[in-house]
Amino acid sequence: MNQSRAPRFTDIVLAGGVAAVVMAMVLPLPAFLLDLLLSLNLSLSLVVLFTSIYTREPLHFSAMPSLLLVTTLFRLALNVSATRLILLQGYAGQVIESFGRFVVGGNALVGFLVFLIIVVIQFVVITRGAERVAEVAARFTLDAMPGKQLAIDADLNAGLVGEEEARRRRTEVEREADFYGAMDGAAKFVKGDAIAGLIIVTIDLVGGFITGMLQRGLTFEQALATYSLLTVGDGLVTQIPALLISAATGFIVTRAAGESDLGQDIALQLTANPRALSLTAGALVLLGLVPGLPTLPFLVLAAVCVAPALAMRRGGGQHAAEPSPSRRAPPEDVRSLIDLDPLEVELGYGLLALADPGQGGDLLDRVVQVRRQAVLEFGMTVPPVRIRDNLNLGPQHYAIKLRSVAVGEGELMAGRCLAIGPEDLDPPEDAIATHDPAFGLPAWWVHRTAVHRVEALGYTVVEPSAIIATHLSEVVRRHAPDLFGRQELQALAELVRERYPALVDDLLPHRLALGEVLRVVQNLLREGIPLRDPVGIFEALADGSASTRDPEALTALVRRRLRRQLRVHFELDRGRRAVTVDPEAEQRILENMLAGDDGPLVRLDPPSLRAFQTSLRGQLCRLDARGRAPVVLCSGPVRSAVKRLAEGAVPGTVVLAYDELDGSARVESIGMVGWNP
Repeated sequence: MNQSRAPRFTDIVLAGGVAAVVMAMVLPLPAFLLDLLLSLNLSLSLVVLFTSIYTREPLHFSAMPSLLLVTTLFRLALNVSATRLILLQGYAGQVIESFGRFVVGGNALVGFLVFLIIVVIQFVVITRGAERVAEVAARFTLDAMPGKQLAIDADLNAGLVGEEEARRRRTEVEREADFYGAMDGAAKFVKGDAIAGLIIVTIDLVGGFITGMLQRGLTFEQALATYSLLTVGDGLVTQIPALLISAATGFIVTRAAGESDLGQDIALQLTANPRALSLTAGALVLLGLVPGLPTLPFLVLAAVCVAPALAMRRGGGQHAAEPSPSRRAPPEDVRSLIDLDPLEVELGYGLLALADPGQGGDLLDRVVQVRRQAVLEFGMTVPPVRIRDNLNLGPQHYAIKLRSVAVGEGELMAGRCLAIGPEDLDPPEDAIATHDPAFGLPAWWVHRTAVHRVEALGYTVVEPSAIIATHLSEVVRRHAPDLFGRQELQALAELVRERYPALVDDLLPHRLALGEVLRVVQNLLREGIPLRDPVGIFEALADGSASTRDPEALTALVRRRLRRQLRVHFELDRGRRAVTVDPEAEQRILENMLAGDDGPLVRLDPPSLRAFQTSLRGQLCRLDARGRAPVVLCSGPVRSAVKRLAEGAVPGTVVLAYDELDGSARVESIGMVGWNP
């Protein structure tokens, strides 16, 4: 309850305080209230100074820019109120009188000189330095912002951080840029406050002489004794807090992120090297022996320096940057050099802008969409994709690597898009002939300015980043079994376990080992069957494992269990034309089948193999697949062997067994595959 009310209460106090400060510039204040406000100003400046010293990171004191404005406005209001009392009454309270008489010994000239020194220190040294550091920090922070955001997006895309962490990091980068930009502007308040202090003191001094001598009838000596001390006291009591605030500003803008507060960092870093302390102690001893210089202070300071140096040498401490020559350098940790990224996209330096959101690049977003699409299409999670530059590639080249081996590459043309269309279309004007990197289709490079005209001709125009993303999607589809390993299977099993714990506990590892289940899942992915129904797959494996542990037999059993998914995935419910395998050819294949590590092998002589594949190509040419993969039907025992033979003739052919078709499948046979006479 108190926590929920605290923010509203503090907001009301701040708003009321700012309003009161503004009113203090207009309404006269009694002397006792001015004393209280001057004391509050000094206390507030000390709190700000000590808070800046103990702040580990600048963003931990993000209210500093606004606080600078509030404190500057507060001091100026006090200056106005004090000036009014000095000129009207010749008295501005005990605080100003004490600073004028006690702090500077009642000597107006000394007080004025001390005031000038403080102003010079604040204006020339601290304020100007803090202003310059804030300006440089703001510029460098804004320049580094796109690179930081790119790194965050790359880590998100690679799976190193989650969306919440990436969102937090982006917010922190934006807050950092806003903070340094605000500090750059807020430093001008401190500079202006120092200038205003000089002007106000001059006005108090000149106006005091005129008021005292003309209106109050004081002599020159009386006016000097009264108004000069009050003016100097007013200047000191306001400029000392201003100096503290300026120092706090300098601490904040020069503070780099550290492990501890500023005092601990300085102490640890100054005493980290015993050699530096020893040399300093020796120099102090030599200075103490110089005739005419005080010996005792230098010797005491030398002892203070040499004590921690001796203690560190006894403890064997040595600066990390200067290893002892007698010690062997620690072994280098080379584990980070091992490439653990299954998928990589390498870009030539001319394509780096595609992966930089600051330059309008959307490649990272497209890669995220590829991973999401893989989940929707295959039911499998694609491992993180690492995007990096490769200076060995051509400027406009890219390469897609699977476990450090290039499995796809292409070249893009700067300032052009890829136009893909039917072969009977006339090529666009000023187009350059090429091929689609992902599918090898005939295509044309067209200027960006001609995109709308080319689309009107019937072409499909693809952006450069979309070309890489499409190629990556095709690589994922083609190499899905290689991307789905034990770790991914374990994650899938844990996901199923959340809702079906009995199923997973019964299957793994009691009935089948993780590797045996993986073989079946990879067989499904190899033929483009999605894992959208992991529960059905696990149920089929749990049932089938009672009679066999052979991966091929279990794969066939799972495929029969997934009849409905096969019908929908291969669009058999829309009516498909297919070819069948001659029963005599099936019998011959069955008689020559051998078991292999990667599935059944068919031991046929080369002429018979060529004859079967020629017949298959001839029959498939009669199919009007309309862009879809052709379908071959055969009996279950030879399905996997026929699939292997078909891949050698027409890659991408879908081979289904008769018992894998459910009652809703509509397939029309238009030919039969066998051996030509």
